[in-house]
Amino acid sequence: MVDQDPPARGLDEVMARRFLTTDAARPEKVATWHARGRRTARENIADLVDPGSFVEYGRFVTAAQEQRRELADLVVDAPADGIIGGTATVQGVPCAVLSYDYLVMAGTQGMRGHRKSDRLIELVERMRLPVVFFTEGGGGRPGDTDIPLVSALDVGSFALWGALEGVVPRIAVVSGRCFAGNAVLAGCADLRIATPDANLGMAGPAMIAGGGLGDVSAEEIGPVADQSANGVLDIVVQDEAEAVEVARRLLGQLGGGTTAAGVSGDQAELRTLLPDNDREAFDVRPVVEGLADLDSVTWLRESWAPELVTALARVEGMPVGVLANQSTHVAGAITGEAASKAADFLELCQRWRLPVLSLVDTPGFMVGPEAERGGLVRHASRMVTAGAKLTVPLVGVILRRGYGLGAQAMLGGSTHRPLLTVAWPQAHLGPMGLEGAVRLGLAKELAAMPEDEREQAVREHTAAYEQHARALNAARVFEIDDVVDPAETRSLVAQTFQRAATN
Repeated sequence: MVDQDPPARGLDEVMARRFLTTDAARPEKVATWHARGRRTARENIADLVDPGSFVEYGRFVTAAQEQRRELADLVVDAPADGIIGGTATVQGVPCAVLSYDYLVMAGTQGMRGHRKSDRLIELVERMRLPVVFFTEGGGGRPGDTDIPLVSALDVGSFALWGALEGVVPRIAVVSGRCFAGNAVLAGCADLRIATPDANLGMAGPAMIAGGGLGDVSAEEIGPVADQSANGVLDIVVQDEAEAVEVARRLLGQLGGGTTAAGVSGDQAELRTLLPDNDREAFDVRPVVEGLADLDSVTWLRESWAPELVTALARVEGMPVGVLANQSTHVAGAITGEAASKAADFLELCQRWRLPVLSLVDTPGFMVGPEAERGGLVRHASRMVTAGAKLTVPLVGVILRRGYGLGAQAMLGGSTHRPLLTVAWPQAHLGPMGLEGAVRLGLAKELAAMPEDEREQAVREHTAAYEQHARALNAARVFEIDDVVDPAETRSLVAQTFQRAATN
């Protein structure tokens, strides 16, 4: 009697080679990596994907260096040619996952590895799969000898990856050193998540020295403090475990619409979040969190242009993008950087097919010679264009101040551009800041007054302007759709988005 099926011919060899591609086959390297507080590429993938769902491609590929090294050595030292990839599900959402393996030649990009990434990126397009790409690595690898090369500029991975913009969502995770080609792949992604030890740059130390630009350490090149402040990085997390958790949450935003969950805080608390003094700054983030489902908000680019807040969240279970002015920085004026941040975010929501909730509290675009030196006209116009081109649902809520072209830009170009534009009771709307309008419109009269009477006249006329600019007056002439109780805002937003989604 036979107790078990006989093994397939050659299976033992296959399973032995498969073992050599695992972390268990290189315990010393893994132990050293763990001692640095790091996780291996396979550990990150295993943590991200649903158990048993990973279908790997090209696990038996080795580095193209057989002319200079023994094949047996390459099988052990260069498993998968330093890039692991395949398809999987994450919380039931089909996706693709790729990761460079820093334990294989510092995660450098080999020629066979490029063939693998080309293959997977093409499959991503054909299968319409969102992608998570762990991009840590040192860039191109100069030591591959088995493939005839002069420049290797015909490699297709970068063009194929870049061409996925607007086709599928792409999330990059950056830990440790990420230079040259690896950095380009991270930069081309829709969103970049980074750990504090990340360094991201278009060249590493060797290339910088080779270009005659001096000797620098890897840690000096594109540290997280720089790359988060300039907008390169979207989300900074504590470690790789949190990076995986955030990537999982972002993929959940793409998982097919509304979830069953939709619990929120007490909506009556929204009535108390704005200060009584209209000139007093306040943190808008509690307003965003109050309108969103509990624990659903992911803040993006927090350190760049903090006068504008961008976030992904859920409202009654529906994934949404949230744009909001932050009065604690330059009074919520829209600077050139804030306009670029807004345009990037609106384009992201358009690509990911996320409805947009815009919370308006701005005196308008930042003005003046210094602002213009930064290309404000170009950045502001790009923000207006991005909003006007939205085909996903847009809802606008004027929290307090909706002034000038900046307020219009927050609303897609016009108060009538969103599917619904409402205001909270203490909101004011105007073509420019009210005090500025008084000083400009009454310039001759004010100049003729004695100095001790001038400021009193400004205050009186501004108060009169405020009465005229009240949200109720704007609603009376139908410049906006309604003035609402802050406590009913969440329901109105959700109902509008849900009705738009059914059409």
